[in-house]
Amino acid sequence: MLKAKREKKSRWKNKRARVKHKLLKGTKNRLVVYRSNRNIFAQIVDDNSHTTLVSVSSIDKDIDESIRSADSKIQQSELVGNALASKAKKKKITEVIFDRNGYKYHGRVKAFAEAARKGGLTF
Repeated sequence: MLKAKREKKSRWKNKRARVKHKLLKGTKNRLVVYRSNRNIFAQIVDDNSHTTLVSVSSIDKDIDESIRSADSKIQQSELVGNALASKAKKKKITEVIFDRNGYKYHGRVKAFAEAARKGGLTF
């Protein structure tokens, strides 16, 4: 059982490395999503200067009250996507490359991406 978990994590890390290598070839900023069991985190990263330009999560204080009123994690993800898009607009970021971070484009990741697109980001 332990070996199976180790192999699964190893495959996930290798997949992330392959995807990140492909994404680094571009010159656009990268939108990275991480989801835990309770929260979702997102940030826009400039890989050339190795800096985080914008970051938002479901535990941020500026969107905390709207997150608490959300019924499901998918609604929380949509709120985080909207917040990230509005912060990116303030910094005049419109085009990014979406890095799913190895997660399937389904559920919370999909809800986040669609909300960010509706907010004005293109990827």
